[in-house]
Amino acid sequence: MIALLNKKDSNFNTEFKKILKRGAMDIANVENRVKELLGAIKTRGSEAVIAQVTQFDAWNPKEFKDLIITQTQMQKAYEALEASLKDSLQLAFNRIYAFHAKQKPKTWLDFEENGNILGQKVTPMERAGLYIPGGKAAYPSSLLMNAIPALVAGVQEIVVCTPTPHNEPNPLLLATMHLCGIKEAYKIGGASAIGALAFGVENHIKKVDVITGPGNIYVATAKKLVFGEVNIDMIAGPSEIGILHSGEGNVDYVAWDLLSQAEHDEMASSILITTNENFGNAVAKRIDTLLPTLPRQEIASKSINERGAIIVAKDIQEAILLMNQIAPEHLEVLVENPLEILPHIQHAGAIFIGENTPEPIGDYIAGPNHTLPTGGSAKFFSPLSTEHFMKKSSIIAFSKQGIAQMGQECGILAHTEGLDAHQNAVLARLNNKGH
Repeated sequence: MIALLNKKDSNFNTEFKKILKRGAMDIANVENRVKELLGAIKTRGSEAVIAQVTQFDAWNPKEFKDLIITQTQMQKAYEALEASLKDSLQLAFNRIYAFHAKQKPKTWLDFEENGNILGQKVTPMERAGLYIPGGKAAYPSSLLMNAIPALVAGVQEIVVCTPTPHNEPNPLLLATMHLCGIKEAYKIGGASAIGALAFGVENHIKKVDVITGPGNIYVATAKKLVFGEVNIDMIAGPSEIGILHSGEGNVDYVAWDLLSQAEHDEMASSILITTNENFGNAVAKRIDTLLPTLPRQEIASKSINERGAIIVAKDIQEAILLMNQIAPEHLEVLVENPLEILPHIQHAGAIFIGENTPEPIGDYIAGPNHTLPTGGSAKFFSPLSTEHFMKKSSIIAFSKQGIAQMGQECGILAHTEGLDAHQNAVLARLNNKGH
């Protein structure tokens, strides 16, 4: 049964600290193993990749070309889809594209009166690697959420890696690759995929500039270790939901929304903070009733029992305070006049407002990205966006008048730091001592 906590309980602080530490991944336990896997790929290339796929994905590729997912496979999978599913995918694609197009930063220039020009040039990365999970379940929606912002940004080369247990690619994932125009994809998963993308594999895979996408602790650890070799989006852990509830409303809505995260993974967290203890008890009982009806009952039950919680707060202000400390990946705000409390919500990956906005709407068709910071990292990370696939260069162009106006001050600062060549590089312009 889901844990029931009251802010007034003597053991509340102890139990609440466990919730705050939910994102702690025991990276130390897997780090050495991940280093071995990455090191093997860096030194032995395709031989290591093939060996690791054989070891972890329960099939035996004979040569590297066996790992390639072809565009023909993608197209055939798309053509085989039912019309209603094609329409649903297209709706999701269009809405996600429209949202991310609004995010796209632009190059800008500022012209000062003295003729100086300052600005910022925004350029898409040349090559992006997308990791799409495919172990316990396949997630075509994750491909949409990672590929579309890269497309909007203008990335020319997008490569997908996804684990393919028993060499059985998921048809819907293949179809979604076709919809997104993916031209390069491989049946490689886990830390092996991250290594292949970060270092490249001989003449098979060129190294990428950025790696995005969710994964298990091995994927997260590998991304952390290759950061600097390439850029990454974030180090994301298991999915989670927080629900702020004022204590009056539909019990079923809240119970299903909590379960929608629990069915993802045994490590997922589902947390309700309500101001009404009776409502909290009713939700707990309803969850117990609904759990046996789920196809993924075993996974959801373990998540609810070990990492779920219903917290009773004395009022909505205290509930908001507690939720800000949790900083959930997904936050549903089910209170009266939710827009009034929006300014007080400081930390959340995505905020879902009102009872007609269940979290799964954000997973699939709302438009904003569902690749979000987890484990409290919403305090400093942002959702995946178009900007993750772009980089910025500063633009500086001083006029003769501009350097004359500020050169002396620049020289003074350089001299103070003991950098005389810096100072003289500026003063040479002022004194016209160039040859």
